[in-house]
Parts: sequence; C-alpha cells; structure tokens
Amino acid sequence: MEQPSTPTWQTYQKVILRDIPNLHQIDVYEAHEGYKALRDIMTQEKWTPKAVIDEVKNANIRGRGGAGFNAGLKWSFMPPKKEGVPRYLACNADESEPGTCKDRRVLEYNPHTFIEGAIIACYAMEMDAAYIYVRGEYADWIDMLQEAIDQAYAHGYAGQNILGSGKNIDVLVHKGAGAYICGEETSLMESLEGKRAYPRSKPPFPAQSGLWGKPTTINNVETLAHVPNVIRNGADWFKGIGIATHPGPALYGISGHVNRPGVYEFPTGMLITDLIYKVAGGMRNGKKLKAVVPGGSSVPILTADMIEGITMDADSLRTVGTMMGTAGMCILDEDTDIVKFLLRISHFYDHESCGQCTPCREGTGWFVRLLHKIESGHGEMRDLDMLLELCDSMEGRTVCALADAAAWPVRNTIKRFRADFEKKIVRPSVYALA
Repeated sequence: MEQPSTPTWQTYQKVILRDIPNLHQIDVYEAHEGYKALRDIMTQEKWTPKAVIDEVKNANIRGRGGAGFNAGLKWSFMPPKKEGVPRYLACNADESEPGTCKDRRVLEYNPHTFIEGAIIACYAMEMDAAYIYVRGEYADWIDMLQEAIDQAYAHGYAGQNILGSGKNIDVLVHKGAGAYICGEETSLMESLEGKRAYPRSKPPFPAQSGLWGKPTTINNVETLAHVPNVIRNGADWFKGIGIATHPGPALYGISGHVNRPGVYEFPTGMLITDLIYKVAGGMRNGKKLKAVVPGGSSVPILTADMIEGITMDADSLRTVGTMMGTAGMCILDEDTDIVKFLLRISHFYDHESCGQCTPCREGTGWFVRLLHKIESGHGEMRDLDMLLELCDSMEGRTVCALADAAAWPVRNTIKRFRADFEKKIVRPSVYALA
C-alpha cells in the first residue's frame, strides 16, 4: 500500500492496532509489554492515584468519542473518595454514530489495552468497578471482549486483590439494545440502571451523581486504550505524536467511495487529502471527490474545495467550520445525490430521537418530511428556509445534543450544497407568486 507523503507518517509505528498476530490473547499481549503499566502502578510507590491522573492530564489525551475533552482533566473532576461510597467508571462502547467502527477494531484486535486502560482509570479515580456498555449488535465482539476480561481475571489483573496490591476492581460488560441515544453519557447511565434511556439534565454532573447516584466518569474505548502507553512511555512521548494541540495516535475510519475503506491508525494531523488518496487508495472508479464528512454523520460536511491543506485535528477542522468527532470519515464522489444523502441521515436521527424534548422529537420529523418533499420533486424554495429555521429552533434547546447532531448536517449541507437542493425544486414557492 502506498504510504502517506510525509516521512513522519511513513515511519509511524502503530501502538493500538499493532501488527502482531493473536494480540487479543493475553499471553501474546503480555509478551509485548502488556499489563506492564498496570503492574508498575500497583507495585511502584511513585504511582499514586494523583500521579496517574496528572500524567494522563499532561499527555492531553483528548477524548476519542467525539467531544475531544482532556481525559485526565475529566478524571480530576471526581470528588475526594468517601469511605463506604462506591464509585464507577462507565466505558462507552456503544459506537452508534453512523460511519464509525473504530472501537470495534480495538475490541477485536487489541482488547487488553482497553481493559488495562480501564483498570488503570479505576485505580486513578479510586473506583470499585468498570461497566462496559456495548451496543447489542456487536454480538461477536461482546464475546471477544468477555473472553479477554475472563483472561484478565484469571491472570490477577482484575477482580479482588489485583496483583497483591489489595485493590479490588471489577470489570463488567453490559449489552445495549441498539439505541443511538445511549451513546450520550447520561442516557448510557440510565440504560445501565435498567431504565428508559432519557438523557439527564445537568447539573448534577456524573462526577457528582452518576450511576445509582454515585460518582461516575464516562470514557470512550479508544480514549482508555491510550492510557497504558502513556503510563509506560510517558506523557512527553504521547505529545510527540501528531499535532501538539490534539496529540497522539488516532483511529481513522474511512468509508464511502474510496478504493480501500477501513480503519487506519496514524497520528493526528493527517492531511485529509493524504488519507483519501494515499491511505485509502483514492476515489473509487476514478470519480471526482464531491464531499467529505470528517467525523461521523453529525459533524458539518465539507465540499471538495474546502479540504485542501486541512488536517484531521480539532483546530484545523474548526477553521472550515467542522469537527473531528469520532474521525469516522465518509467520502462522497461526484455522483452522490446530496439530497438523498441528507435525507438518509435525517431519517436516522428522527428514528433515534428518544422523544423526551419537544424540539428534537418534532424537529427531526419535520426534517424528514421537508427533505422527502424536496427529494420527491414537490419541494418549494421556502422549504429550504424552513429547514434552516428549524435548525435555529432545535440547536441548544434540548437536554442532550442529539438535536444539535441532527441540525448540523441539515444546516451545513444546505448552505454548502444549496444548488443541489434547488435543482430538485421544480416550482417556486406559492408565496413568491403573490
């Protein structure tokens, strides 16, 4: 496979999706420094819980689940430990964002680095258990994950008296039932508690009142998978990879009209053009590029002429009005019907809205109805303005960000591809004739 043009990327050595056969087996993982970070933490006095948090915070592992918040800083929000009050880690493996399947790769190829990271996080925040919330459709990957957890228990890395340290940390898997809303952290906790997955109003925040009213932190699978490498190699090593303001390796999920779709590990700060034309082998069937959705279906779309010189990191993508999100890139060629594409996305959010908040419950349905009207040839020019007004009525007006996630694609796709929508409109507004 042709490698990216920049020498730093040509020589990059993968640390998560490593080219090691059978790395999912614990003996192979141990043979390649697996669980060394956890052993060091449990046996070396220098690794106090605060020292672990400080190292992770200094590394600036920005959350890989979409928000991009400093993981160590998030850990530091946990209140002081109170005797007899349990504390929990909730690991988000729901991964329901369309175009995203990076966490699935971790669970399949290197689950122990995630499990080790979760146990280290529990130690750092003085937690009693880690609950891993996995989407139910990942049936095979749930089995793989449970097998790896069983191996960790058998080798003394999880459960009671870990490595003779006196620390007790359980790791448990919870199957979801295929709801996108459960990727939102408070909905995830509601579902874990056996309730309907309605997002909670904040405050209180999970660090104060999370699972069963106890202090809780929620982290994404890929975020936690970076922790053992940071402890083993140091924060400076991590910050030496990729972009300084958004450092470290990243898992890029590239799908759509490319020759080699897949999940690729490279540093942050990869040029979008390199990812498309060199990593993913270029556009399928020699077609021209039309659009790129850089971070999962909810982030604003980019036109082909907007991506030149833009890199996959938070700051660079912000300059063109979008976000890195989950780094689930969807590449669209010149033959893509952009109206149908947006209708499909909007139908997803309408289907997945939990219905708790009126702007989201009603607004997502109106997105679908108006876009279907335009796509079927019955649209009017005023429908485009109505769609944009709906975005204004939804953004920032609901308990969780699903309404925003539904509105951002609509607003930006109409603004950046308005001509595609106008071509579908065969008659002007009846009000325009008056």
